[in-house]
Amino acid sequence: MGVIVAKRVDSGTANTAEIRDLVRAAGYEVLDEVTQTRTEDAALCLGEGKVATLEAVVRETNADRVVFDNELGPYQTYNLAGELPEDVEVLDRFRLILEVFGQRAQTRKAQLQVELAELRYELPRAEAKVSLARRDERPGFMGLGEYDESREQDIKAQISRIREELDRIEETEAKRREQRRESGFDLVALAGYTNAGKSTLLRRLAADVDIEENAELHPDLDATAESEDRLFTTLGTTTRRAAMDRDVLVTDTVGFISDLPHWLVESFKSTLDSVYRADLVLLVVDASESTEAIREKLVTCHDTLYERNEAPIVTILNKTDRVSEAELREKREALSALAPNPVGISALDGEGIEELCERIGQELPAYERERLVLPMTEATMSLVSWVHDNARVNDVDYGEQVVVDFEARPAIIERSRAKAGDLAPAESA
Repeated sequence: MGVIVAKRVDSGTANTAEIRDLVRAAGYEVLDEVTQTRTEDAALCLGEGKVATLEAVVRETNADRVVFDNELGPYQTYNLAGELPEDVEVLDRFRLILEVFGQRAQTRKAQLQVELAELRYELPRAEAKVSLARRDERPGFMGLGEYDESREQDIKAQISRIREELDRIEETEAKRREQRRESGFDLVALAGYTNAGKSTLLRRLAADVDIEENAELHPDLDATAESEDRLFTTLGTTTRRAAMDRDVLVTDTVGFISDLPHWLVESFKSTLDSVYRADLVLLVVDASESTEAIREKLVTCHDTLYERNEAPIVTILNKTDRVSEAELREKREALSALAPNPVGISALDGEGIEELCERIGQELPAYERERLVLPMTEATMSLVSWVHDNARVNDVDYGEQVVVDFEARPAIIERSRAKAGDLAPAESA
């Protein structure tokens, strides 16, 4: 399918690199582009003259679609469709993003979130269609079918139903996160702009972990994480156990993208909770891009993260294999306000991964040291085994009493004390 890209900017030069990547991610071919620098036309987004140019380009290339790298209002979409050949579809960037999401949604949660976002996108357009129909225009545009006054209520009912199901999924996942923490695992989330290399980094961090052991310890963990040079390869979440001295679970999530409206971010709240509720967030950026592009993407990520995020954030400058040391040093200095003390790595070849693991250990909640004195009983042996599974054991002394010296997360220390308190004293001979 051939696509013409269109973009309007208030000032400066229109950059169409991202929307072109989005079009390709959807599986379409970019045939040409039409851009304009001017204030927004309320009826057409572009000016009338530029719309005429767009129409000529569409006819010349026999394009099937026009994709705007702008958010189009319902009336703008309708008006533009009237200016272009009848069989040409008009989409804005958010409709295209939802289409890509729909292609990648594999899990029930991902499918529900995509459906919720699509309905939230469609609702104002259905309302606009009602308005037009009441003026007896009765257009059949934007894939909404024939005019039906009940459509708005149907959409709102579907939104309510999906929210309820997502709430149930979120409750289940929240319990899973707490179970993992109670089992002694630190939760690290990978965040960042789409195509920054998060999935590759996840695979690198878990490279030395035996997959069968991973599955046995946590059967809900996904043993694979896709890595492809395209946008939105990861839509759901993938969690793997990291190859580190302490027990760490790393979760990869959907990539951010610029200028996402609140309704779209909110639709993927369930997925983003994996980031918001983590113990540490690794914010991954592509170091091979220009300093200005990295700065813009860091701002986008910060806007999304700092609204709800509770964990410390460490910025990762990925793909250092593509830049010189001098260039990397310049970018570190230029971005220091947004990314203080970043870690430079190449997830592809493993450069800097050891330093990153050390930094992760420094940023995660500190382990506490505990010394339990326990009676020599069969139940005590079970507790000692549990401590070995969930903590870093320094020493165990088996005498008249069992003395266990270990280090662990505060939550594990508390649970070990509670378990020790429940032990019955050894029977005297």
